[in-house]
Amino acid sequence: MKTPDTQRPRPGSDILRTALRRNVGAMVRGTVLMGLYQAGETAFPIALGLIVEHTLQHRSPASLGLSIGALAVIITTVSLSWRFGMRVLQKANTTEAHRWRVQVAACGLQPVARDVDLKSGEVLTIATEDADQTADIVEVVPLLISSLVAVVVAAVALGLADIRLGLLVIVGTVAILSILAVMSRRIGASTQEQQARVARAGAKVADLIIGLRPLHGFGGNHAAFGSYRKVSTDAKRQAITVARVNGTYAGTALALNAVLAAAVSLTAGWLAFDGRITIGELVMAVGLAQFIIEPLKMFSEMPKYVMMARASAERMALVLTAPPVTAPGSRRPEADRGLVVDRVRYGSLRGLTFEVAAGEFVAIAVYQPRAAADLASVLAVNVAPDAYEGVVRIGGRPVEELSVEAVREHMLVNPYDGEIFAGTLRTNMDPSGTSRMIPEAVEASMLTDVVALHRDGLDHAVRDRGANLSGGQRQRLSLARALAADSDVLVLHNPTTAVDAVTEQLVARNVAKLRRGRTTVVITSSPALLDAADRVLVLDDGVITAEDTHRNLLAGDADYCLAVAR
Repeated sequence: MKTPDTQRPRPGSDILRTALRRNVGAMVRGTVLMGLYQAGETAFPIALGLIVEHTLQHRSPASLGLSIGALAVIITTVSLSWRFGMRVLQKANTTEAHRWRVQVAACGLQPVARDVDLKSGEVLTIATEDADQTADIVEVVPLLISSLVAVVVAAVALGLADIRLGLLVIVGTVAILSILAVMSRRIGASTQEQQARVARAGAKVADLIIGLRPLHGFGGNHAAFGSYRKVSTDAKRQAITVARVNGTYAGTALALNAVLAAAVSLTAGWLAFDGRITIGELVMAVGLAQFIIEPLKMFSEMPKYVMMARASAERMALVLTAPPVTAPGSRRPEADRGLVVDRVRYGSLRGLTFEVAAGEFVAIAVYQPRAAADLASVLAVNVAPDAYEGVVRIGGRPVEELSVEAVREHMLVNPYDGEIFAGTLRTNMDPSGTSRMIPEAVEASMLTDVVALHRDGLDHAVRDRGANLSGGQRQRLSLARALAADSDVLVLHNPTTAVDAVTEQLVARNVAKLRRGRTTVVITSSPALLDAADRVLVLDDGVITAEDTHRNLLAGDADYCLAVAR
């Protein structure tokens, strides 16, 4: 049944807090190391100023040597702290992005989808680009803090020389960040819109790839490509807008930082000319003014990245906060109890009732293809139990009482258009690598000729969506995968529509033999499969209208004979 979302909503800000909380240790280590790097960078112009000061005052080789040694220590600290600090942060960033990708994918791939108005292509974009940008917060915060360390150290050092220089750095930094914080809000909004448009373009690509063959068949490919060009152009225009906003932001940040550095240099020069700071302090001030541009640049870019991470986190929340369409139960099917469909009304099904005993091989001859698709969807739990009337019992228990995982372990519904994945024949038949039925499945599905045709046998490479296989080969490979799973209950939907009559006869005989003693339901109009079944149920106008063996129905039912005879 449908349930309200009892979990606390998880907006983008909560997702960002979760990412930060999970990586506290790595962020602390990264902050310390990057803080050392920034402190070392800041210390370099300070050390140069001190060297000049000591050289002018003492002219001592020992002092000069000590100063050079100090510079060497600073340079070593800068090099090592940057190397190990970025390693820690980037590892944490990559790991966190992986976690969010897996979590979004898990939500998007649930057997009963979540109640979210997003296409699969959009979910894919969220699980990749948005997950990566959200995880950037793990790297952004330590860099923000370390840049702040550099600015504070520079302000303190300049303040010790003259309080006006220190105040100038602090006030200038606050002013720069205030201006850029306002600009970063537009970047966040623009980025969120860009990601949405890119996701829509990705969804359109996925739809086109799936329907490419039929589109070519009736000449609709040009219109389809035209529709994709439109959504892609929208995404391009928004990307240009984002690039323009980012360019304006970066240019403004660079200009403001340069103005602050120039102001510090000019103020230090005036103070030195007036005799209020020494030559060494002037060298230090000018060096810090030049150096401070880099941490200020990094510091000023952080609001932009924070807003981008938040925008991506908000998009991830669309998937992660969406409640499941149905709340599955926790029970498991009982063994040796078969399958019961009791007065089910859904789509074209109008009070459908039938029972398949444990170990029985039953074929369902469906006169209307839509009814076959609706029945397969209900049995595959692709339709929430509250979306139809009636009850489906698997292993003696109503499906709403069972966990989806338990249903999947007990019963497999193999669609007529089973997806073929890039990999090998073996990995397509046994994705988990645990099946012991591969030889039997290959033989039963008559895939032996495909395996023998290639030197690599079962390790023959298969392209994405089985592009290097014929339609019949793809269908037999899908059937072999279903048989190799060796589930307690197997439901096959039109498993032989793309194979020739001779092969179909052999497949029907082999499937009946291999599945002997295991509950099997075949939704088909194939005479060979109907004849191999223990009994045939006739599904017409959404209900069972006849039940007998295939041969008895052929002899006594003219409508059946007309529908299935070839």
